[in-house]
Amino acid sequence: MTVGPGWYMTLAAALFSIGAIGMLVRRNALVMFMSIELMLNAVNLTFVAAGRALGTLDGQVSVFFVLVVAAAEVVVGLAIIVAVFRTRATASVDELSELKG
Repeated sequence: MTVGPGWYMTLAAALFSIGAIGMLVRRNALVMFMSIELMLNAVNLTFVAAGRALGTLDGQVSVFFVLVVAAAEVVVGLAIIVAVFRTRATASVDELSELKG
């Protein structure tokens, strides 16, 4: 029995759903950040599975660009979270909503 693209798509859908639920349910900025990364990795798995099923390298090229954007997001996002945590001593998104002008 071989593992076909449908299995990878199912796994990617499950990972994306876990990330979306984590994003909606949790109020900690770091957990929300990890949920976004999980969703991006689910999309990457979908790109690779689709590229493999079609026999092209387009999926891997798309994953490369998504990883570059995700790396930039991690750098900027973690810098913001650390800066806010140093001043407010909390990573709760509910308490950070008070920073609106």
